[in-house]
Amino acid sequence: MDPKLIRNFSIIAHIDHGKSTLADRFLLNTNAITERSFKSQILDDMDLERERGITIKASAVRLLYNYDGENYELNLIDTPGHVDFTSEVTKSISCSEGALLVVDAAQGVEAQTVANLHFALEKNLKIIPVINKIDLPNARAEEIEVQIEDILQIEKEQIVRASAKEGIGIDDILRRIVEDVPPPQGDVSEPLKAMIFDSYFDVYKGVVIYLRVFDGIIKPKDKIKMFATGKEYEVEEIGILTPYPKFVDSLSVGDVGFITANIKIPREIISGDTVTSFENPTSVAVSGFKKHKPMVYAGFYPVSTSDVNILREALEKLSLTDVALIFEPENSPALGPGFRCGFLGLLHMEIIQERLEREFKINIVITTPNVKYIVLKKTGEKIEVDTPSKFNQSRDTQVMEPYVKAYILVPPDSIGAIMELTQAKRGIYKATEYYGKKRVGLTYELPLAEILIDFHDKIKSMTRGYGSLDYEFLEYREVDLIKVDILINGEICEALSLLIDKEKSNYKARQLVQKLRSTIPRQLFEVAIQAAIGGKIIARESVVALKKHVTGKCYGGDITRKRKLWDRQKEGKKRMKKFGKVDIPQEAFLAILKMD
Repeated sequence: MDPKLIRNFSIIAHIDHGKSTLADRFLLNTNAITERSFKSQILDDMDLERERGITIKASAVRLLYNYDGENYELNLIDTPGHVDFTSEVTKSISCSEGALLVVDAAQGVEAQTVANLHFALEKNLKIIPVINKIDLPNARAEEIEVQIEDILQIEKEQIVRASAKEGIGIDDILRRIVEDVPPPQGDVSEPLKAMIFDSYFDVYKGVVIYLRVFDGIIKPKDKIKMFATGKEYEVEEIGILTPYPKFVDSLSVGDVGFITANIKIPREIISGDTVTSFENPTSVAVSGFKKHKPMVYAGFYPVSTSDVNILREALEKLSLTDVALIFEPENSPALGPGFRCGFLGLLHMEIIQERLEREFKINIVITTPNVKYIVLKKTGEKIEVDTPSKFNQSRDTQVMEPYVKAYILVPPDSIGAIMELTQAKRGIYKATEYYGKKRVGLTYELPLAEILIDFHDKIKSMTRGYGSLDYEFLEYREVDLIKVDILINGEICEALSLLIDKEKSNYKARQLVQKLRSTIPRQLFEVAIQAAIGGKIIARESVVALKKHVTGKCYGGDITRKRKLWDRQKEGKKRMKKFGKVDIPQEAFLAILKMD
C-alpha cells in the first residue's frame, strides 16, 4: 500500500481508562470482526489479562478504514496502563506517528497519563485527546476538559468526547486519526530497517517476531541480520494481524506485521533491536526505544529441585516477550537451586509468577523482594547488591540506595494525609501544583525501597481511589543500611533476611517475626523465630508446639502414671526440635509484603 495511506498510532492512558474497550470498538467499526465473533478485550489474548481486566502485553492489529473514497491502513498498537509495564508503552510509542490519549470522564487526568504523554511528545507524536466513558452517571466531561487544558496544556477544541462501551464518538476518532496523524516517512529503495517491538515463542515455528518497517521491504526467502547481535537468518513466513494472523507477500515502509525465520533460541532476539538486510545492511539502527532497567529483585525457586531446568527454559521464553525481565542462577542453602530475577515492580513480579504457574505448570517459592543497592569500598571497588546474602557491612564501605522522583496526583482534601505518609517513608518534599479545584500534584523524592510494597495501595485508600502515582528513577544516594537475619530454630534462613534502614530496623524486625509466627504452621515441637543484627538477637517469637493428649487413656490412678507419660513426651519433643525440619510456606516469604 502507498505509505501516504498508512497511519500508525498507539493508545496510551492510565490503567482502567478504557483503552482495550476502545480498541474493540475500532475493530467493530472497521469490520475487522463481526458482531457474532466479537468478545470483550479481544486484543488481550492472555487469560491473565482477561481475568484481571488489565492489558499486560502490547498488541498490534491492522484495520482498513474507508474515508473520502480512499481505503486507509490503520495500524493500532494497544498498550498497558500500569506503571509496571511502561516498557511495553515505550516500544509501542517508538513504532507510531500518533497517539490517542484516553482520559476517564469520571476519574480525570492521572499521574500515568501525564508520564505517557511526556514520552509521546518527546518522540514528536501527534496527540489526539479523547475523553472516554461519557455515558457514566458520574461523568464530568466539562471539568475533565478543563483538567486536560490545565495539566496537559492541550486546547479544548482538540478533545473528542466518546464512550467506547456505547460506541459514541468512535467514527469521529477514526476520522481524526486519518486527518491528523502524519503518514510514515521512509524509502522503499533504501536498505531494510525495521524495529522489533515484540515477539513470542511458538513450539512449531520458533520465535515469531513482531516488527515495524521504517525503510526498505522484507519478503520470504530474504536473508536478514540483527543489528545488535549480528545473527543471520532466512525469512520463512510474513504476515499481519487483522486481528487474526494472515500471511502476506511482503512488508514495506510503514507496515506493521510479523515474521518467522526458524529461530529456535529465544535469547537471540532482543526487543528494540533493528532488523536489516544481510546483503545490503543499513548503517544506522532505529533509535527511540528505551530499555527499562529492573527495579525490584526476588529469588524464584522451584518447589521440586528437579524442575530447575524447566524453570530456566520458562524464564528464557518469558524474557523473550518481556524485555524488562532479567534472571541469573543462584543457590540457597534453604531452598536449593533457583534464579535471581529482576522486575519493574511488584505487579510485574506477580504476573510473571502467575504465568510460570499457569503456562508452564511450575510451582515456585518467591523470596522477599529487594531493590538493588551499590556498595562503594575505599579501594574504589563498586559492588552491586540485589540480595541480602551479598551484603557484608564493614567500616570502610559506603552504601548507596536508589531514589525516585515521585509524582502524586490527589484531591485537595487528601494533601495532609499524603504528606504525612510520604514523610514516614523518608520522602523529601519538592513541589505542589494546583490544577483547578479538584486536582493537586505533589512532587517528592523518595527511596525506592520505601514505596516498593504498599505505597500505591495506601495512596488509593487515603484518597478514596482518586489518587494516582507515577515515578521515575532519579539517582543513588547514601543510606545507613543494616542486614537483619531471620533465624528459625537457631538456623539462619537467608531467604527471609532483610536489608533495611538502620533507624527502622528494630521496629521492622519485631513486626516481621510477629507476622512469621502467624504464618508458619505449628509443628510437633516448639519453633523459635528470631531476628538478629550481627550476633545480637533483637526480636523473638515462638510457634507453640502441637500437643497430643498422651494421658487420654489414663482414668484415675496415681498421678505418677501421667507424669511418666508427660516426661516421655517432653524428651521426644526435645529430640524432634534438634533434628526436625520446619517447612516454611510461601505465605511466610510474602509476610513482609503485608507489614505496615
